[in-house]
Amino acid sequence: MKKILFVCLGNICRSPAAEGVFRKMFAAQNPTASPSCDSCGTGDWHIGNLPDARMRRAGAQRGYNFTHRARQLRESDFADFDIIIAMDRDNRTDILVRAPSEFDDKKVRLFTEFCTGKFANFSEVPDPYYGGEKDFELALDIIENGCAALVRLAG
Repeated sequence: MKKILFVCLGNICRSPAAEGVFRKMFAAQNPTASPSCDSCGTGDWHIGNLPDARMRRAGAQRGYNFTHRARQLRESDFADFDIIIAMDRDNRTDILVRAPSEFDDKKVRLFTEFCTGKFANFSEVPDPYYGGEKDFELALDIIENGCAALVRLAG
């Protein structure tokens, strides 16, 4: 099974949502297995905090319970995970700058590379932090779409 790390800027909106969605989808497809995934941020502003209340509300309306505590990307993450998934291009750049080797660079992917259908044309998962309810809904729509493909890959 592939070990997956989801990364966004502060680890309070997109990446913990992706982790929570992935966990729930994986459990539905593999009831006897436990997914190997985590999430983190490139920044340190929210370390220890729960996901943004707006993301938790939007997730709860879809049956998700986002309880991850924010943490920052560590050098050890490059050894611990098979795939490191950035939610946007800036996150990807920040991750690549911290990668200890060229081998580790190859682990870094954009989340939207896994999206299909109407979400295949998105180049990144837009950060809903400064937006409204619709922005959180759109982020979750994209995350659910991409996680469906990731569950197939991880299993």
